[in-house]
Amino acid sequence: MRASLTVLLLACLAVPAHALPPPCSSGFVFEDRNGNGVRDAGEPGIPGIKVSDGVQLVTTSADGGYDVPYEDGRTLFVVKPAGYDVSVRPDGMPDFWHNRQYHKGPALKYGGTPQRQPGCRHFGLRPRGEATTAGEFEALLLADSQTASVQDVDYYWRDIVQPLVGKHGASLGLTLGDIVNDDLALYPEMLRTTMSLQVPWLFIPGNHDLDFDAASDADSLRTFRHHLGPDTFAWEEDAVTFIGLDDIIYRPGESPSYLGGLREDQFAFLQAYLPTVRRDRLLVIGVHIPFFEEGARGFRAADRERLFALLRDFPHVLLLSGHTHTQRHWYHDAATGWHGTQPLHEYNVGAACGAYWSGVKDAAGIPDSTMADGTPNGHARLRVRKGGEYTLSWHAARAKDDSGIGLHAPNVLRKGAYPAWGVYANVYMGEADTRVEYRVDGGEWKAMKRVEQPDPSLLVENMRDDLADALRGYDRSPEAEPSHHLWRGALPTDLAEGEHRVEVRAFDRWRGETTAHTSYRLQTATP
Repeated sequence: MRASLTVLLLACLAVPAHALPPPCSSGFVFEDRNGNGVRDAGEPGIPGIKVSDGVQLVTTSADGGYDVPYEDGRTLFVVKPAGYDVSVRPDGMPDFWHNRQYHKGPALKYGGTPQRQPGCRHFGLRPRGEATTAGEFEALLLADSQTASVQDVDYYWRDIVQPLVGKHGASLGLTLGDIVNDDLALYPEMLRTTMSLQVPWLFIPGNHDLDFDAASDADSLRTFRHHLGPDTFAWEEDAVTFIGLDDIIYRPGESPSYLGGLREDQFAFLQAYLPTVRRDRLLVIGVHIPFFEEGARGFRAADRERLFALLRDFPHVLLLSGHTHTQRHWYHDAATGWHGTQPLHEYNVGAACGAYWSGVKDAAGIPDSTMADGTPNGHARLRVRKGGEYTLSWHAARAKDDSGIGLHAPNVLRKGAYPAWGVYANVYMGEADTRVEYRVDGGEWKAMKRVEQPDPSLLVENMRDDLADALRGYDRSPEAEPSHHLWRGALPTDLAEGEHRVEVRAFDRWRGETTAHTSYRLQTATP
């Protein structure tokens, strides 16, 4: 008997790999009527739903079936259609993707993509009622949460996430890369923390989300995809279509080790998918490295022009990016390869971690973390209406007011001195043509002048750090760099001695008029 078992075992081991049963390439997209994520009896298939592996794109048949030819190591996903919600995984993530890994992948420090049984995969969708599909759509936007430790995750929770729990009206969340700062073991905790916001959340990878021990770019996001989903995806709502793209080209063993750009498989997906996208909606393209970024690690100009050619005929396009740990608006034109009828707007979203969770801690033990351009860390919101119209806003973390304006003025000036000192207004969402005005003691409103120089409030922090005899925080505030959204107005010194109120108003393109105020004091002095 023992000899027979030995012979049988040897016979099984002798079966060549190509004789193993092939992995399943098909499945169904079905109406998940009870919301349990499992296809139960009586739950019909849904026709006309797009399914992709990031390269190939198919549409479900009349019975909801699909067949995407199997390619080991790719991530299969449903393009969530407008008017539907996806089933929810036990960890709170939207259940719209599945990693195909039939054979064992490369051994990686953080695990990569686990080998799995090649079973068929079904995806559940739940129809929305008419009341939930009408009106304005809102999304929460984060960039660069960039946690390097459990302590940083706690900052992220208390500074960014907790203040929003139960207090936002968003239907979707999007993080634009650098979810962590190289320590991919933090993904489960970051996922748990983020999903407490109880909205579907989509993640785009950044240059600090890579498996740095991977031998190639193709294998560098295996751990990311295992925890957070596909690195190429599309998601459709009634008023907006989102496309997320990994734009980090990893180059192990080379210098620089990465740069910005897109892969051939991503262009294959875009060429197949974009012709199916409705053009009366806003089309949002989300990446990590900005399209306007130049230099050795910037975005490859040839890839940018190739992408822009695919987007040229879309009347409503918004680009979203992160990476810089500053905030600005950029309008692409022929100089950067855009040849549409109107300039193409890119919003480079400020970082959730600000300047890498640096600076002096407040009473709650959370670092100040102001960014190098003077923008406080926080989150952005995107609101979209049918017809392609959208509004954007920036919200500083735990801010007592939400004016979107940071003011700096001297405490005291000499009465009668030459008026060489001014009030500075950092209008976080300001653009080159933003109208910013100020007045003193309720007088006449006067225009402030846009200046590209470091934010003086951050310069003060730099000086305090320089002059301190001991560290004021774990990491010092970043060295201030010129801001693209700073305005200055000269302060009069010919007024009465004493305190004077300074009011500033900015006319935001989307929010309208916003205001902030500060004060300074005039003092009489003798030589």
